[in-house]
Amino acid sequence: MHWRLFATLAEAAGDTEVEVNVESGGTVGDAFDALLAAHPALEDEVLDDDGDLYEHVRLLHEGQDPFSAAEGFDTAVEADDELALFPPVSGG
Repeated sequence: MHWRLFATLAEAAGDTEVEVNVESGGTVGDAFDALLAAHPALEDEVLDDDGDLYEHVRLLHEGQDPFSAAEGFDTAVEADDELALFPPVSGG
């Protein structure tokens, strides 16, 4: 599973691209958990005090927001899928 990380999230993980292993039949949530297990410094950047994804952090699966559909973290993933995490972006 391939993650692309941007800005402060890439800095926290130490790289802009990260590979994680997810079992066959895995989900976005499994890939997210594997990412955090491999790069625990990301937790403070992406999770609130309740352990939920910050509202201002964007997660994409194959360029789509998995939370715009009912599946969210339960969205099925394939081994060659790409996921991305974006911190808040400002400027003009």
